[in-house]
Amino acid sequence: MTATATDAAPHGAAAAPVRVVWSTEMLGYDFGVGHPMTSDRIDLTIALAAGLGLLAAPGVEVVAAEPASDALLTTVHDPAYVAAVHAAAERGVPDPARGLGTRDDPLFPQMHEAAARVVAGSVDAALAVWEGSAPHAVNVGGGLHHAMPGGASGFCVYNDAAVAIRALLAAGVPRVAYVDVDAHHGDGVQAVFWDDPRVLTVSLHETGAALFPGTGHPGETGGPGADGTAVNVALPSRTGDAGWLRAFDAVVPAVLRAFAPAVLVTQHGCDTHRLDPLASLRVSVNGQRLAAERLHALAHEVSDGRWLALGGGGYAVLDVVPRAWAHLIGIATHRPVDPATPVPAEWLDAVRQRYGREAVAVMTDGGVAEARPWSAGYDPGDDLDRAVRATRAAVFPSLGLDPELD
Repeated sequence: MTATATDAAPHGAAAAPVRVVWSTEMLGYDFGVGHPMTSDRIDLTIALAAGLGLLAAPGVEVVAAEPASDALLTTVHDPAYVAAVHAAAERGVPDPARGLGTRDDPLFPQMHEAAARVVAGSVDAALAVWEGSAPHAVNVGGGLHHAMPGGASGFCVYNDAAVAIRALLAAGVPRVAYVDVDAHHGDGVQAVFWDDPRVLTVSLHETGAALFPGTGHPGETGGPGADGTAVNVALPSRTGDAGWLRAFDAVVPAVLRAFAPAVLVTQHGCDTHRLDPLASLRVSVNGQRLAAERLHALAHEVSDGRWLALGGGGYAVLDVVPRAWAHLIGIATHRPVDPATPVPAEWLDAVRQRYGREAVAVMTDGGVAEARPWSAGYDPGDDLDRAVRATRAAVFPSLGLDPELD
């Protein structure tokens, strides 16, 4: 076993097993040969996590999910849209006006069942965290953050994160925070809760001026009665570890502490990586790991450890996604994987046989550039600093924070 338990699990972590959502049925969410959203991402991640000893470790429970009911789906999605997904899956009926049968979201026979299963996995995990039957939970197949109430978008059919948050609110959770570190703006989750002051949505993403979906500008701060509950950090293209972590540290901890959520939901799209073919950020697996560690610590600080971590984007299928999300699983299960750990030989052999190529053989990309703290000063000539300052100026006052000091 190459992963080791921490010396002392955070408060509450030993009370119940950490939940990892997984069964082979989760692989049904797959848009087909040649599409970036392949279930190989999940299959390889789970195989790597298993090879690292994370899934069979004490205090970890692997839990399957049945497809969500239409009644659950329609807590977020329009009934006509859910009916359209059924028609697309069961009869092959495209509905381009609702995003079904497009280049991004081509039809596949299991479309409804597979997407509904992702939703149920995230909802069940969220409620387990709230009810105390799991301190943390992870669904790497989740994080389908672009789906809108009335349509599919950006490889996302149903918005599992939004349905999970809606279920938490229905269960009596007073405030939920959602933090999204995918390269693409978390537009669907933001749209669902735009007018709801009980939900804080935070998205750290590549600028919409350069990348789909073209939204997530700092001036998007929430609707009437909910101003300050949408937080958007639009990063310059080609931002690397130091800038990405500087932006994270300058915004995320302060807004979470001010909002004081009872549950933290996070989306860990790893398409921020420099090898990702669909975005232009330059983050490393090590930087992504550090962000997961920070969010884990913040969950213990602001929400008594109640944390649901989801997957999301990430299309460097062999060299990035499995390592990034295995690190996430390790952090959530309180068995963090040392970055210097070799990737298990059995996993590398399986990749070689399946894909005919070598994969990265160690759990690190090398060192991470030190992020300069925001308190060290603002550089008006730096694009990254201007982006961060724009966010702080737009949203901090509404949360009772000082954009110059906090």
